[in-house]
Amino acid sequence: MTVLPADGLPLAAEFADASPGQWQSLVEGVLRKSGKDVTGEAALEALSTTLEDGLTTRPLYTSRDSAPSAGLPGFAPFTRGGTPAGNAAGGWGVRQRHALTDPARLNEALLADLENGVTSLWLGVGGPGGVPVSGLDRALDGVLLDLAPLVLDAGDDSGAASAELVRLYADRGVAPEAVRGGLGIDPLGGSARTGGTPDLTTAVEWAGRCAEAYPGLRALSVDALPYHEAGGGAAQELGLSLATGVAYLRALTAAGMSVEVACSQLEFRYAATADQFLTIAKLRAARRLWARVAQACGAPGAGAQRQHAVTSSVMMTRRDPWVNMLRTTLASLGAGVGGADAVTVLPFDEALGIPDAFARRIARNTSTILMEESHLARVVDPAGGSWYVERLTEDVAVAAWAFFQEIERAGGVEAATASGLVADRLAATWRKRSRDLARRKEPVTGVSEFPHLAEPPVEREEAAAAPSGGLPKVRRDEAFEALRKRSDDHLAATGARPKVFLAALGPAAAHTARASFAANLFQAGGIETVHRPVTVDAATAADAFAASGASIACLCSSDAVYAQEAAGVAAALVAAGASRVLLAGRPGEVDGVDSYLFAGCDAVAVLSFELDRLGVA
Repeated sequence: MTVLPADGLPLAAEFADASPGQWQSLVEGVLRKSGKDVTGEAALEALSTTLEDGLTTRPLYTSRDSAPSAGLPGFAPFTRGGTPAGNAAGGWGVRQRHALTDPARLNEALLADLENGVTSLWLGVGGPGGVPVSGLDRALDGVLLDLAPLVLDAGDDSGAASAELVRLYADRGVAPEAVRGGLGIDPLGGSARTGGTPDLTTAVEWAGRCAEAYPGLRALSVDALPYHEAGGGAAQELGLSLATGVAYLRALTAAGMSVEVACSQLEFRYAATADQFLTIAKLRAARRLWARVAQACGAPGAGAQRQHAVTSSVMMTRRDPWVNMLRTTLASLGAGVGGADAVTVLPFDEALGIPDAFARRIARNTSTILMEESHLARVVDPAGGSWYVERLTEDVAVAAWAFFQEIERAGGVEAATASGLVADRLAATWRKRSRDLARRKEPVTGVSEFPHLAEPPVEREEAAAAPSGGLPKVRRDEAFEALRKRSDDHLAATGARPKVFLAALGPAAAHTARASFAANLFQAGGIETVHRPVTVDAATAADAFAASGASIACLCSSDAVYAQEAAGVAAALVAAGASRVLLAGRPGEVDGVDSYLFAGCDAVAVLSFELDRLGVA
């Protein structure tokens, strides 16, 4: 492609076009310098990244990696957007989530959100954590129901909550055609969370009522969050959402509804993660696949999927929760660019309990900044045409469709869930991801990487327990959180954290990298590192270790220095009372060293073992 400036002169006229072969030759040279003597396809594989669901991203994409045509925005297969204008006119909907039991307190939070940029509300109703159905009137006092779309999340109380909401619309004079939002009825998603038997009677009844009297009110939600929160990958999330959507189409059409009307009663809910490109591709693939379902059902014009994206709770951390603001910013960017109709940004303290007013403010302002200051909504499908994004969209779609077909062969989503197939597939994906997390191949900033032991904990009011009994609910930080809790409990009981002495050998240039690596790893498990003095040798190591108050030590330096000094320092540390001596570096044969720390080691297993040896319960 030739790039032309305003005056029409090619900027690259004096430079020859580079070929993929030239690029690959340079890559092979760099890999050889790093110790990897690979060529051809093996060189590309060395720089490729494996994602969940067996997907792989390559280091370079060209026109040879193009995918099938994505069409035009607003036209089948709707990959590029459900409407021709996308979100360009007014941006995506900013939908805030609320789950409070006190109607008056909830009302205060709702009004604050609506006055400061939120465009729709997602309310938890009933159950242990939502506002009582009887309190819905008070909670919505002062809310202009003809202007603020509402989406309910009422679980087993969906029928009663829907009836109460419709009553409020009538009592407050809201014309049926002016009603916007959704009733959020999702018996199959609720069954996935609780393990109960789904009953679609209420869903079918209210879908019929909405279709007849409330054209802007969608009765059903196809919520894929339970599958994401159980550890599922992007393709699994999409495949299960398709299976759920098809199950609802079958129920609604069996009750006499046309496919077109049945499709209009569904809103799909997906997780948005900090992997912004995978989020973009997932949402684009979801629209394409649902269009295929609609076409197969004989209603190609009804395949424009309405999407609600929610920033992932799996990625949220309890330690250093401020970093969650960065994660949710990336996730909301991916959701908006991916074409979601509404985006919910979870407050950064969501994992700690009930979010406070500051956290809700940051959450709603995240979308506002992306739309109003970064102007991300002004271009329809801005990622469209990128060889990388188009290929990733295609790969996600193919994997998701294959999983959808597996679910259908098993009898549909209800049967596949009841048989354990869904749980088994999601658990297998999470086990693999857990191994990557434990080895810090997938780092979690503030938790497995760059933890801050001295940071005061962020306290929040305890939230009601989430529904349980069905699929598990996982978090990326859970293994390291368990280690940190052991350290916290030890600190509370003894007044001090478990410690390790870092015995840095040689000059700073030799030991700094591995000393930093070791400190980072130990602190991820709540083990305090003592690095005083800056460097030691066989003559000074014993006194420094005794002064540290630690009972274990870790040698840190370069391989060259280890060859000269490691054995002698290790012997001095053992003589000074060290119960264990570790070495930061690849496993070898160093006298006096009990274990080795290296990039890619199972950090969770190492830290758990060391805490056990230190007597930390």
